[in-house]
Amino acid sequence: MLTLYPDIKPYVNHTLAVDARHTLHIEECGNPEGLPVVFVHGGPGSGCEPYHRRFFDPNVYRIVLFDQRGAGRSTPHAELTDNTTQHLVADMEEIRVHLGIERWAVFGGSWGSTLALVYAETYPERVLGLILRGIFLCTPGEIRWFYQDGANRLFPDYWEDYLKPVAEEERGDMVGAYYRLLTGGNEIARMAAAKAWSTWEGRCSTLKPKTEVVNHFNDPHTALSLARIECHYFMHNSFLDPGQILLNVHTLRNIPGVIVHGRYDVVCPVENAWRLKRAWPEAELKIVADAGHSATEPGTVNALVAATIKMADRLT
Repeated sequence: MLTLYPDIKPYVNHTLAVDARHTLHIEECGNPEGLPVVFVHGGPGSGCEPYHRRFFDPNVYRIVLFDQRGAGRSTPHAELTDNTTQHLVADMEEIRVHLGIERWAVFGGSWGSTLALVYAETYPERVLGLILRGIFLCTPGEIRWFYQDGANRLFPDYWEDYLKPVAEEERGDMVGAYYRLLTGGNEIARMAAAKAWSTWEGRCSTLKPKTEVVNHFNDPHTALSLARIECHYFMHNSFLDPGQILLNVHTLRNIPGVIVHGRYDVVCPVENAWRLKRAWPEAELKIVADAGHSATEPGTVNALVAATIKMADRLT
């Protein structure tokens, strides 16, 4: 069973102003002369964590991590203006150019898999390979499953806490109700909604309860950006055309890909990975038998680290 590589620190940090409003936090770790890989975090809005550096052999990879607009250490925090999928794709390309990287591998999980796929479909000539986890295609059915009707049947106790900030008469459209709370002027109600939204996701992310995962999602800084930005995206169909990702997957034919997905993923059901694999048969699919959605579960860590080793062997 493979585990994460030892903890490492960045060898350089960057701040990159991508427009007059947004400034991104970027860090580089590992080998400055190594195989470039960019880590694309989830959410949208969650930000990078130190363990995200540890999926890659630091002797082999030049590891680039960045906090997307409004997330993590990027500023302004939890900002929704000029925060769309198209902006994030453009930001990734600007980071690549800024760092002087011609082509890179792209690693992303959950929403990170969404953004990685859209980026790769937009700039296939810049992508050496894709490693994707917890596939999220951002379809209306997926949003309804997790935020309105579906996952609540598996976690009715957690669902009760998710319902609490929303008035009973508004519960027919939970995403819409949360959006009003998260963008409203009542700061106390805004934070209460953010923590309820984010905690619901954290509690459902692992096959077995994992306190450190829930604590991360419940942290006020993370919860506010995660809830506001996720809800903003979901209110706008994630700024994607219907079926966009699968319709454009033909552009990935010549890009090596690995898909890792937990069998018992409740946040993003494994059907998503199966649909992607059927549309992109050249990719390798690994369904982890004893995992949910989180990247921290042992079986998923094993599969992802194995994927980074295999990708490095293939690309170097």
